[in-house]
Amino acid sequence: MGNTLYDVLEVSRKASPETIRAAYKSLLQRYHPDKHQGDAKVAALAKAMIVAYQKLSDPDLRAAYDQQLLDDEAEKKRTQENQSQQEQRQQE
Repeated sequence: MGNTLYDVLEVSRKASPETIRAAYKSLLQRYHPDKHQGDAKVAALAKAMIVAYQKLSDPDLRAAYDQQLLDDEAEKKRTQENQSQQEQRQQE
């Protein structure tokens, strides 16, 4: 599983609420802690799925989360560009 809540539920960022719900139900059924008693990794994964679904199923929370992802991506791009410029200056 990946870095975003979308990755946790194995859906795209453009997924409809229905798709998100279906993915959540399917994954939680597959990784339910009761089916994997004593497996801490499965319990942590189930917990992550619950958190992801809670945020992505609420339109306001999802919009705020999506904006945070965009902000984080923009910041990462600026940082990479700055590093690239610094490396170019050092090579001159």
